[in-house]
Amino acid sequence: MDTLSPPIITSTVSIPFSNSSVLVRPHGLSSLILRKPRSPAANPSLISSRSSFTRASAVEHGKSSVSIDLSDPNWKRKYEREFEERFSIPHITDVFPDAEAIRSTFCLKMRSPTEEFVGGYPSDEEWHGYINNNDRVLLKVIRYSSPTSAGAECIDSDCSWVEQWIHRAGPREKIYFRPEQVKAAIITCGGLCPGLNDVIRHIVITLEIYGVKNIVGIPFGYKGFSDKDLTEMPLSRKVVQNIHLSGGSLLGVSRGGPSVSEIVDSMEERGINMLFVLGGNGTHAGANAIHNECRKRKMKVAVVGVPKTIDNDILHMDKTFGFDTAVEEAQRAINSAYIEAHSAYHGIGIVKLMGRNSGFIAMQASLASGQVDICLIPEVPFNIHGPNGVLKHLKYLIETKGSAVICVAEGAGQNLLEKTNAKDASGNTILGDFGVHIQQETKKYFKEVSMPVDVKYIDPTYMIRAVRANASDGILCTVLGQNAVHGAFAGYSGITVGIINTHYAYLPIPEVIAYPKSVDPNSRMWHRCLTSTGQPDFI
Repeated sequence: MDTLSPPIITSTVSIPFSNSSVLVRPHGLSSLILRKPRSPAANPSLISSRSSFTRASAVEHGKSSVSIDLSDPNWKRKYEREFEERFSIPHITDVFPDAEAIRSTFCLKMRSPTEEFVGGYPSDEEWHGYINNNDRVLLKVIRYSSPTSAGAECIDSDCSWVEQWIHRAGPREKIYFRPEQVKAAIITCGGLCPGLNDVIRHIVITLEIYGVKNIVGIPFGYKGFSDKDLTEMPLSRKVVQNIHLSGGSLLGVSRGGPSVSEIVDSMEERGINMLFVLGGNGTHAGANAIHNECRKRKMKVAVVGVPKTIDNDILHMDKTFGFDTAVEEAQRAINSAYIEAHSAYHGIGIVKLMGRNSGFIAMQASLASGQVDICLIPEVPFNIHGPNGVLKHLKYLIETKGSAVICVAEGAGQNLLEKTNAKDASGNTILGDFGVHIQQETKKYFKEVSMPVDVKYIDPTYMIRAVRANASDGILCTVLGQNAVHGAFAGYSGITVGIINTHYAYLPIPEVIAYPKSVDPNSRMWHRCLTSTGQPDFI
């Protein structure tokens, strides 16, 4: 579905730096940040800055087109203003300035809606459960004193504190849609992820509390908008009451789909004026394109995303739903690999976990289990062979411990595999199977050194994706679903909802799809993982 690919951003950023020894690496921010100097060999993605930083790669990372002159005494205020503009969220009134705001029909004082929604939910006293439109959440909470601090994210060489505020999520006192005129649709795209049914359930329940009676599910993602054989599914609390007790998606999932124009045509034909899209970066790019097309056609439609990626690779957010469940389920596979390896003579257990571009699951699962000796992720380069390679250390582990467990992310070591130009329906490059590769290389190496080993390989990917959400994810899904509905009724569109510094916030979709979030090899969490495994650098 080429039309739903993330947009190409052609801006460049030029920022003078006073400290030429500081290295620059965008990571998890839509701003330019300074990192402590590290060896390019250890991380080739680091780029050294000189007197200025004009980056073609700012294009790929979706950076701002505004140049910031650090010699300007007012640069900090200008930066904060530019940040505020980029993170402002689109509203119905941008296109319909005369749109009527009515009293909210969401109030927990009275749970039964009246026939006439304009009066809202009557109560004897004012309800203080609403969020003010000016409420904000702080995006970054650590004040680094030096670029050499572990995980430092600095805008200038002095690590000046710059406040970055984003919109707080929640119900507003005024809404811009009359519930009796709303037709809401929900779609789930991409692969399966624990918690999909939980989010669907709470979107439906919250819509009904507002008073919406016309709620449908679009089957099999964006494809459901164009396939005439797929009919929309009526949804109500009765339908979704128990769906969170099982994994998968009530609506089904798929990758790819029709063009943006076809989707909006279908929405117009069906009378859909609220669309809730559950998916990852590609799906959100599609949702943003749909939002823009609706604006272009002057359709009063709210398009709201709920970030769904088991890999936890969405920018700015503490975590995405399904991630905690994935880490918990991964423990079963790691424990099985440990038992197999520990019970065998010279046993080696290899576990491959999800993580195309980021190693969050592999890192957190390794840290949580305490049974992993080697953790390999896409963000940290390594060699398999050679005096400092993975296999040499594996031989040392067998000689000293008698067994070993390796945990690899699916996107790790792709530079060591034969390249493929094949892509899936979402446009993602189909990765080589590094888990199988390291299994084969391990057997080959130990055969060459005449050391008998018993290698067991476990790939629990689809077992993990299909389970129901655990308690932690269940809570996250519940609140994400609720806040998605609150955002739509408040008149926002082209937004997504996420948890940031333990608070829930709305962000403009372009800011969260600029590039995938990844593990910072200089972060404290990766250092903690290395402390747990005891592994050396494999370079």
